[in-house]
Amino acid sequence: MRLICCLLAVTVAFASAQTVPNFKNGRKVIVHLFEWKWTDIAAECERYLGMYGFAGVQISPPSEHNEVWSPWRPWYERYQPIGYGLNSRSGNEAEFADMVRRCRDVDVLIYVDAVINHMAAFDYYFPLVPYHSTDFNVPSGNCKTGNDMNYGNAESVRNCDLVGLNDLRFGAQCDYYTNDKVIEYLNKMIDYGVAGFRIDAAKHMWPGDLWDIVGGLKNTWDGSRPYVFQEVIDRSGSEAVSCHEYTGIGDVTEFKYCDKIVGIGRGNNLAKYFSNFGEAWGMMNTDSAFVFVDNHDNQRSHGGGGDILTYKESTPYKKALAFGMAWDYGTFRIMSSFEFSDPDSSPPANSDGSTQSPYINADSTCGGGWVCEHRWRQIRNMACFRNAAGWEPVLNFVDNGNNAIGFSRGNRAYFALNNEGYTVTGDVYTGLPAGEYCDVISGDPTNSGCTGRTVTVKSDGRAWLSVDPGEDSMVAFHIGAMAGSGSGCRW
Repeated sequence: MRLICCLLAVTVAFASAQTVPNFKNGRKVIVHLFEWKWTDIAAECERYLGMYGFAGVQISPPSEHNEVWSPWRPWYERYQPIGYGLNSRSGNEAEFADMVRRCRDVDVLIYVDAVINHMAAFDYYFPLVPYHSTDFNVPSGNCKTGNDMNYGNAESVRNCDLVGLNDLRFGAQCDYYTNDKVIEYLNKMIDYGVAGFRIDAAKHMWPGDLWDIVGGLKNTWDGSRPYVFQEVIDRSGSEAVSCHEYTGIGDVTEFKYCDKIVGIGRGNNLAKYFSNFGEAWGMMNTDSAFVFVDNHDNQRSHGGGGDILTYKESTPYKKALAFGMAWDYGTFRIMSSFEFSDPDSSPPANSDGSTQSPYINADSTCGGGWVCEHRWRQIRNMACFRNAAGWEPVLNFVDNGNNAIGFSRGNRAYFALNNEGYTVTGDVYTGLPAGEYCDVISGDPTNSGCTGRTVTVKSDGRAWLSVDPGEDSMVAFHIGAMAGSGSGCRW
């Protein structure tokens, strides 16, 4: 019966998968402000994200959660819910609502990290919901492998406890009670103006149950369906649970992307081979893929970890992010981290465990233990580049036969990257209108010119480029960043 229900649900879902991110006014990039407080996110939307063209913020789980004091207040306590009230380490319900509204006012939407697969590792009683033992898979006898999850068995992955956290039972077996409680929780946030959800541990939920939950969501404030992107770790493409089982419901996290984009960041996979980066590399269809260079888990070698790039390798990391935002694959998210050496570390916090606010330096970078990759010039400006590129495809791809490439996004933007150990020069066809452009890797447009390099595109659409090796071994320009066009992000 479950199989039949799942097949029916997926059939319907393909007609209405919730894969449209609802971005405002041509914006294209989400930033994950990992473990930020709601008051700080609201301020960041107003002073920075709106001005620089960011489309949205993925926030940390907003529900009531366990407090873990040993190890001291680790980040993962947020992934141990004890109720569905909007009171967390990031703030209370009033602060949550205020953040969503203030960010919306500057065209930055909020996407919630929703932990709905499980609850904390308590005794199966959660009075704040309420949930009882009959609402969980293990005490109901649905985990057939003795609660020892077997990743080679799809039923075990979906019915057993994930790292000891109490796995919820959904569907007809519990008269859809848990489904309704989750839907109520998510709809409450839609009522406050939330635009969509990241479904944490979606791989550990049956697709039919997820579809029932997603189908019960209200429309957003804009009248659209809420955007859904689901965490499904399927790096090999041959696991017992496939990412393709979830593409009918919403977008799906493409973890293979993290593995493969390392090559262009570090330069150990020749750049010329990236001319068909995407589906041809064994990844999902671009219309279903939610992509990122790293996330809060795999940068700590947790879920979906591996040999990936993080802020700790700043030069290859910037190159991978810049290429990813210049390329025309998937819906893109930037990670914004806090510094850590211990993968269990708390975010910067006071002695009572409360989270500290990011400190903004005079040069607009962050201090106080916050990395704020989204404020790095190269990354911030490439988010604007992606806006300017719009929906135009990659065209005019050219390489030097080895480790330097260039390509346009239609006639709106051009990107070049040099992974050689020497300066690469050449006369290239950009496809862009004639004019004097600012290279947004090295600087910004101003009212009188550019703070970095300029690129002159001639009347025939050609330009002479010289790309040095090193940290800024890229050139990027677009129609919104003409010399003298003023500060901020235009597209």
